[in-house]
Amino acid sequence: MLLAGRPLLAWAIDALRGAGLERVAVTAKQGAPLPDLGIEVWREPPEPRHPLAGVRAALERAGAEILTLPVDLPLVPPSAVRALLDAALHGAVAAVACPGGSVQPLVGRFTPAAYDHLPLTGRATDAVLALDPVLVDLPEDGFLNVNAPADLVAAEALVLRRAAGGR
Repeated sequence: MLLAGRPLLAWAIDALRGAGLERVAVTAKQGAPLPDLGIEVWREPPEPRHPLAGVRAALERAGAEILTLPVDLPLVPPSAVRALLDAALHGAVAAVACPGGSVQPLVGRFTPAAYDHLPLTGRATDAVLALDPVLVDLPEDGFLNVNAPADLVAAEALVLRRAAGGR
């Protein structure tokens, strides 16, 4: 899917790099077509199919702390990513975005210790909240899910408004 002529993945990469991350990889389902954007591609196992499968696959592959940003949230600003990176964990195994009071379980920072506590069943939000993560309060700006044609139209309008100097 293209947003303003660019793959959704390119927008996520820009947000991560704009926050200062040098190593960026994408975790994707087996067989999912991806544009060649010069980043590492890590494949999830084919089963189970669950939103947290990518998080677990990335934790396993990285062997270190990771920051996750789903491509269906292409307009998350680098400042939100930076806030997650800067959040003090105080012994927690994760920190997740909470824009406007709404938990975004896949926009988060996960330590390797989270791996064994992320079930691949049930709702992703419930599983992540069970980790007792640090909730990082963020503005709602940029947290527009792009999953359907109407979402893409709304995102395009937002991109055009920003390009014209509006919010």
